[in-house]
Amino acid sequence: MTKSTAEQGGTLTRQREAVLQVIRGSEEHLTASEIFEQARRLLPSISYATVYNSLKFLTNAGMVHEVKFGNGASRYDRETGRHDHALCTECGKLVDFDLDLTAELMRTAARRSHFKAESIHLTLRGLCPDCRPAG
Repeated sequence: MTKSTAEQGGTLTRQREAVLQVIRGSEEHLTASEIFEQARRLLPSISYATVYNSLKFLTNAGMVHEVKFGNGASRYDRETGRHDHALCTECGKLVDFDLDLTAELMRTAARRSHFKAESIHLTLRGLCPDCRPAG
């Protein structure tokens, strides 16, 4: 049991382990539905509600990161450290990247907005190489 799990008063059940295994084993940022489909291969008796509750638990425990984009379905990221994303507006592909300038951008934005900044997340939106027109 990890410290964060213990702090929550929960345990890493078989179901939670299956959900975590799916997320950590994927290069993609999966939705709850995609995680459910893959988790069923590992644990056929798992329900969608259990996957959803496991995702909430794992997110709160800091073991996975929930990525939200407006009204679309949340996606889950195995990378929990600070990083940024590029989102294809055509196919929905989501790619991790790290931009060293983001920390300075946060300080500048905080000064200009008079906010006490806690975090910043940069999302680059555009067309991925597969969706971009040739030429």
